[in-house]
Amino acid sequence: MEPFRIHILGCGSALPTLRHYASAQVVELRGKQFMIDCGEGTQMQLRRSRIRFTKLSAVFVTHLHGDHCFGLIGMISTFGLLGRTAKLDIYGPTALESILFEQMRLFCHGLEYEVVFHAVDTTTQEVIYEDRSLTVETIPLSHRMPCCGYLFREKATLPHIKRDMIDFYQIPTSQINNIKAGADWTTAEGELIPNNRLVEPAETPRSYAYCSDTRYIPTLHERVKGVTALYHESTYGEDNLLLAEKYYHSTARQAALVARDAQVGRLLLGHYSSRYEDENVLLNEAKQVFENTELCDEQLIFEL
Repeated sequence: MEPFRIHILGCGSALPTLRHYASAQVVELRGKQFMIDCGEGTQMQLRRSRIRFTKLSAVFVTHLHGDHCFGLIGMISTFGLLGRTAKLDIYGPTALESILFEQMRLFCHGLEYEVVFHAVDTTTQEVIYEDRSLTVETIPLSHRMPCCGYLFREKATLPHIKRDMIDFYQIPTSQINNIKAGADWTTAEGELIPNNRLVEPAETPRSYAYCSDTRYIPTLHERVKGVTALYHESTYGEDNLLLAEKYYHSTARQAALVARDAQVGRLLLGHYSSRYEDENVLLNEAKQVFENTELCDEQLIFEL
């Protein structure tokens, strides 16, 4: 099975601390790397993670709060200084486009690579990126400004050929793709060999949903049903439920409600308020609702 990894670069909220950087992650799948959000300090975290700058092909920005995009212009500039030539795709709310290109005009002279902006509609769930390996969908969220999450879905692969069966029945190489696609095989003696004897089932496709920032949405579970892993902001504990409601954020318990109702494989908590010196209080609250919950932390890598 090809690696499907989530690299945590930052999991703090609006106020950077000595313990946590602002929001940023890298999703790695089948040799491709995609960034979600790019808060201040992201490029330093990339270096600490030993993620190769050249392999990053796209950045998905959820919304225009600084803790999710202040690091973008610095990273674009650094890529230029490092001699990047491959284009970089940026996905984000429409308002980001004019801000980004004005910053580039001021600070990024002589870039030798192309930055391509793709405006996303934060109010609808739709596929905005697709290649041979995966699709990326928007997830409408509810925050103080236009905001969406992103859902990465691995595409299904073909079944695995049983090499010993292929050799035993002397099936020519030219027929292997047909068998992977579901064809049976008939021997020279007329014996029908059913497809399920010739192949092993492919692995179940994996998926990852990133939901930050948002207030609790009772119907959000319908959009992320059954994902392998869900990252859901958990800015506050239940002790600060009123603040969560005021600033359109979620508590750890509310994140767990989404995970439970969506029947996800695992829940990753993040976007912690700086008021918490020990996030285990958030973890414990979430586990009371959804047991398979984990805390994010800088430099952690989650394997799906």
